[in-house]
Amino acid sequence: MITKRLFIIPFVLLSVISGCGDYGSRDALSEPEPVGGPPLLRRLTDSQYHATVADIFGSDVPVVARFGRALRSDGLISVGTGEAGISPFSLEQYDSAARGVADYILAAERRDKYLSCAPENVSEFDENCATDFVKKYGEKLFRRPLSDAQIARYVDAVKQGSAHLGDFYAGLKYGLVGLMTAPEFTFRIERVDQDSNGVRQLDAYSKATRLSYFLTNSTPDQELLRAAKDGELDTPSGVEVQVRRLQSSDKFELAVRAFFTDMLEFDLFDDLAKDSEIYPAFNSKVAADAQEQTLRTITYQLLERHGDYRDLFTTRETFLTRALGVVYRLPVPSRSGWEKTEFPIESGRAGIQTHVSFLGLHSHPGRSSPTLRGAAIREVFLCQEVPDPPPDVDFSAIDDPEGNPMPTARDRLWAHNSQAACAGCHKIMDPPGFALENFDGLGSWRQLENGAEIDASGSLDGLDFSKPSEFGVALSQHSETPRCLAEKMYRFAVGRDTVWYERSYMDYLIAKFEEHNYRVPELMRTIALSKNFFAIAAHQEHIAELADRSE
Repeated sequence: MITKRLFIIPFVLLSVISGCGDYGSRDALSEPEPVGGPPLLRRLTDSQYHATVADIFGSDVPVVARFGRALRSDGLISVGTGEAGISPFSLEQYDSAARGVADYILAAERRDKYLSCAPENVSEFDENCATDFVKKYGEKLFRRPLSDAQIARYVDAVKQGSAHLGDFYAGLKYGLVGLMTAPEFTFRIERVDQDSNGVRQLDAYSKATRLSYFLTNSTPDQELLRAAKDGELDTPSGVEVQVRRLQSSDKFELAVRAFFTDMLEFDLFDDLAKDSEIYPAFNSKVAADAQEQTLRTITYQLLERHGDYRDLFTTRETFLTRALGVVYRLPVPSRSGWEKTEFPIESGRAGIQTHVSFLGLHSHPGRSSPTLRGAAIREVFLCQEVPDPPPDVDFSAIDDPEGNPMPTARDRLWAHNSQAACAGCHKIMDPPGFALENFDGLGSWRQLENGAEIDASGSLDGLDFSKPSEFGVALSQHSETPRCLAEKMYRFAVGRDTVWYERSYMDYLIAKFEEHNYRVPELMRTIALSKNFFAIAAHQEHIAELADRSE
């Protein structure tokens, strides 16, 4: 796999490996023939579920449910959605959510908004009205027209519910709950077509679904479903029309937010705890605002300013609330809401890696952690895998600094690293972690630790720095920073890890990213328009051919 680079491989060797997928004379800016992967069955994420319900029924429709912890695989929940099962608890939550939606939209005071028909007698079953309802919402929920057998099944469910409860609208609720708890809704089930040349790819409605969730984080709208029905998504020009339309919509920002929420592991905030005596400023509002601050900064830099992705690690522009101002020790005049601001040079902050959302998340409840932060820098921003520590490591010098003659984390970790089993890992993790030691376990600035001056200097794979802001420059200039983003974006889009035979495509994607000055919307457009995006894996003998051709 090209996305997992073990920390023990020297950086120079990593650079050689990452560039070896050119297949000889191939033009780096010419898309290689697609390899593809299997058709997937991907569970909707929580945010996708909520967005889908809002787009189908309205943003005012409540969804009261928690669907269980998401599985993170290969660094992304979007990959884990294709690997996770579904627990009995989650099934109960889907049923509860569906019942809540059905009760809301079919309430007497609102049902006229959602129904284009009404029964002559509310106590009797109306087949025509039930069929109209099932067809209309079935296509929206299943993201494709229902088959005759499916229509008959859910109309029959409405009939049975009406007969059992003596109320046609109660029967409609029964049918709608059935639609919303069906695998065709809760999972994105991909189906495959084969063209006249025998090439396998997603069918038109699966293309529409993959496009929509990648570029809007929600279900296909009526225009996209129409394009699928009319065969427009089977042509490059038809796909391009829809990609441009979706990227120009307001919902494109939601897709960018969804990707960075996943990449930055913001789901871990659900379990984040801080010692209230050490960090009294931390609370649930600060945790929520910290995530929103980073997402606002990202969308401002990447969408509003159409900026270079690498500048996220050096920018001092950001947005704050008064609650965050307490942590950052910066004045925020507004009592409520957000204010655009800029970190002062003397604050020592530059880049999203100096935000509370990163610093507080990758720390212990009562202290900072160069190791956790350094590992997160490697894994989140550089796609370098850092293994877990061996089970018999002695953490006493790190965990109990009281009365320790080594006052700073750098001193204590230096002693800790004398253990042979630890030295290799910490040599990679600690330098980027030390660069952020001027920030405590919540993310507030400090100059001293236990009365000793903090040394934030170091080197990131040959890029030297002496303070946090210079570390941001080093991170922005690291060759793996944009490569990692491109790889994660592709995996996010297709819902699986890349395979070795796709290294040529990844080189192409990264070259296009560079050509477009590392602008994320252009990267997403390149992915959405590429043949690889819809490709389904060829037979094993063809994979073997590709392998032979690459030798």
